[in-house]
Amino acid sequence: MPTDKPKNEIKVTDKRIFTAEGEIREEFRGEITPSEPSIVSEAAPAAPSEPPATERRHEQKEPPKETGDRRRSIADKAKNPDSAFTNFIEPLIAQAYMSLGMLRNPYQPQTKIDPAAARQMIDILTLLEEKTAGNLTEDEEDFLHTHLSELKLAYVQRTKSVG
Repeated sequence: MPTDKPKNEIKVTDKRIFTAEGEIREEFRGEITPSEPSIVSEAAPAAPSEPPATERRHEQKEPPKETGDRRRSIADKAKNPDSAFTNFIEPLIAQAYMSLGMLRNPYQPQTKIDPAAARQMIDILTLLEEKTAGNLTEDEEDFLHTHLSELKLAYVQRTKSVG
């Protein structure tokens, strides 16, 4: 029995700002302008004005206790908060670092880079990050996100130099 009802169509719209090459997409060029890095001369004294918020964040060593702000250093975020979840993913993270040759594998006498294994571990950790979104504590989220970001950056750097 044929039906003449129109099928539900799904329209997919790419709303990402940047292309795969890192360029700003055409539809966003009017809205977003790239900023130039600020260069401060050593000879000229800095103005007595307050530094921008981004500079203040990097200067601050410990989070403010009154506000409960999440500003912490990368080393603090990368520290294992010793929860069941982080204790579960820590060996996965270590395996990815070993596959990239950034951590010595105790079972191999020499360091060997295995990009395929590193990519697989990064994909597994990315999947875990996506599937646990909204269900982790702030410390667990910081721990996973920090190591995953570092692994992705290291993977790109290592595979460019290898290949």
